[in-house]
Amino acid sequence: MLLFFCNRNRCGKLLTMNKNRLLIALALNEKVRIYLADTTEMVEEARLLHHMYPTSLAALGRTLSMTSLMGVMMKGENEKVTVTINGGGEIGTVMAVANSKGEVKGFVSNNEIYKTYPNTHKLAVGEAVGTNGTLSVIKQLNMKANFSSSVALQSGEIGDDFAYYFGISEQRPSIVSLGVLVDTDGSTKKAGAFFVELLPGYSEEEVTALEKVAEDMQPISKLLADGLSLEEIINLYFDDAHILEEKNLCYNCDCSHERFKEGLLTLPKKDLEELKEENEIVVRCDFCEKEYHFTKEEIKELYDKH
Repeated sequence: MLLFFCNRNRCGKLLTMNKNRLLIALALNEKVRIYLADTTEMVEEARLLHHMYPTSLAALGRTLSMTSLMGVMMKGENEKVTVTINGGGEIGTVMAVANSKGEVKGFVSNNEIYKTYPNTHKLAVGEAVGTNGTLSVIKQLNMKANFSSSVALQSGEIGDDFAYYFGISEQRPSIVSLGVLVDTDGSTKKAGAFFVELLPGYSEEEVTALEKVAEDMQPISKLLADGLSLEEIINLYFDDAHILEEKNLCYNCDCSHERFKEGLLTLPKKDLEELKEENEIVVRCDFCEKEYHFTKEEIKELYDKH
């Protein structure tokens, strides 16, 4: 059976110095694995980098939060996961990339969306994202072939769509709760991710218990805003949980002048021929807004190497 539940700078070495904490735990006779993270600082850093309005921030923050967990789930040192969401809405593309070290980066096409649902006054993420499109995942593994999969968007609210993805594409029955609470000044008040999955060998007893958790679960951002610690949130829903591991998460863009130079080398030679006529070209990183300048001499050198 499949469960599609949803409830609407480089990482520091010392866990106590980094508030983007992730706990990994087991519960329900070790038939359930839990990933629970406070991603507030990570999401706030993304807001400051991209100068984001609240609805754009909520969409990217939810995606960053879940993608960072997916990165940690990967074991290989150089493995990474890329999530792309595009539902045809005015926000355009939402993209996040994470690795197994807990580093994540991301962007949205339109940073300046602030709209709410008139009946609830909650941020209208689903409306901004849209549902006429897909959630796509590419996992770059230490293997000859990468893993890639796409599912149709269910609501555009991000959490529902990740839950559907895990159930359909990875056959991992799960609960996904993603939340970004935006403060009155537009900053990130609280953000977090709660991912709970059934492990192989589960019984109907564990399924029933997890269904009850899904019914009772409050938004993760609200629980964090109420002052609950990650440990308290886990114990609120799973009284037999025991924590296996604690990790750091962080927003980190690994772009560089050299990486963009390598990217320019992949352009068709005729494009480089046009570019080398310019006195200078400027390339901007979508993930951190940093600009890289390439002189006419550098472009000519790339053209000659092509």
